Amino acid sequence: MGTKSSFKIFAVEDDPVFAKMLQYVLTLDPEHEVKIFGTAMDLLDNLHHKPSLVTIDYSLPDMEGEELLKRIKYQYAEVPVIVISGQERIKTAVKLLKSGAYDYITKDEDIRERLLNSINNAKKNIKLANEVEILREELSVKFDFDKTIIGNSPVIKKVFRMLEKAVNTNITVSINGETGTGKELVAKAVHFNSSRKNKPFIPVNIAAIPSTLLESELFGYEKGSFTGANSRRIGKFEEAHKGTIFLDEIGEMDINLQAKLLRVIQERELVRIGGNEVVKLDVRIITATHRDMAEEVKKGNFREDLYYRLLGLPISLPPLRDRQNDVLIICKFFIDQFCKDNKLDKLVLSPDAQQKILQYSWPGNIRELKAVTELSCVMCDGEKITSEDIQFNNLNKEVDLLSQEMTLKEYTFKIVRNYLKKYDDNVLLVADKLNVGKSTIYRYLKEMEEENFQLR
Repeated sequence: MGTKSSFKIFAVEDDPVFAKMLQYVLTLDPEHEVKIFGTAMDLLDNLHHKPSLVTIDYSLPDMEGEELLKRIKYQYAEVPVIVISGQERIKTAVKLLKSGAYDYITKDEDIRERLLNSINNAKKNIKLANEVEILREELSVKFDFDKTIIGNSPVIKKVFRMLEKAVNTNITVSINGETGTGKELVAKAVHFNSSRKNKPFIPVNIAAIPSTLLESELFGYEKGSFTGANSRRIGKFEEAHKGTIFLDEIGEMDINLQAKLLRVIQERELVRIGGNEVVKLDVRIITATHRDMAEEVKKGNFREDLYYRLLGLPISLPPLRDRQNDVLIICKFFIDQFCKDNKLDKLVLSPDAQQKILQYSWPGNIRELKAVTELSCVMCDGEKITSEDIQFNNLNKEVDLLSQEMTLKEYTFKIVRNYLKKYDDNVLLVADKLNVGKSTIYRYLKEMEEENFQLR
């Protein structure tokens, strides 16, 4: 018997001479554990032993190769099957390959080299598939709710309960929360704990894609549909087929494109730009936004029908300031992780550091906490992180701007700069917050650069 790491090959061949040749060739690699069968039924009766690969003779006395291939794939769909034939039949080969055969090889003078090459390629594909499966399992573990979303406050326990409901069905999920509360992390937790976990998770940041390009990004396009479309490109919805598409900052979508998105969601199909082919979709949709979407509907910025289509199961992520002592639990997690990743000795928070952290409002939420925590680990000189090691960004300090002597333009630049930093350089969002057009923000940025005004 072979070792635990052996590659088990089952071969069915009724010609005793050719069977001996197969046995010899296949065992040239010491990793191979080879079993030869004389009939198709003998092979099928032993298929429950789950070989790593199967070779079959196309013309067997008890069963044709096409029927045998069909039965093998019915019992054990994953196993690669190499068909060996005495004649080179192009139509037969194509038909078998379409039916799931891994390769079609003729019994000629090159069979030894072709067979070994085919088996080696199959082994590489199997190894890659196993590695992908391991990564998927690791992702599932990584996105366990209690490991992904840390804390035990009442508000976060409510989020856990909603997540448990979300993973048991394919209902659309809408996530709402301030910037930095971990909306994409929650979306991944839903996907990787659902029945779709082995299929694609495709994130799309609506705010980061110009409105003129968003339609082609989401729905794809055909070759020649517009200038620069030199080849067909599938969109994010097609990429997410059988999996999940995560539409982040959905509230930033242009009103004109919302109608097209609504149709795709209703019909569960799309037509690429410039094309006629109808593409059927099986996609779970998760959306996220920091906006009050009901208010956006009232303002006329978002379609009411699309709003209700996307609402599904709403999950509201609380800001860090409402999560009580969760901030210390999360802070400890970030400290331990940073020390582990950077091979540092274990660090703990001193009482004064804990007090300083608890008294802060954390406007940047978990994203800000992580940055401050990692910096404190770097600044710490001993075994304990002190209050002096905890440094908050100037953006989040309550500074009396009026006490600083600046020109009106400098005040304006400072406000724009701070808003851009707070909202991750999201120009559309900053323009909305300041109630100006995005072109105004771009103009200020240009003037800042020309006047050498420090952006950071």
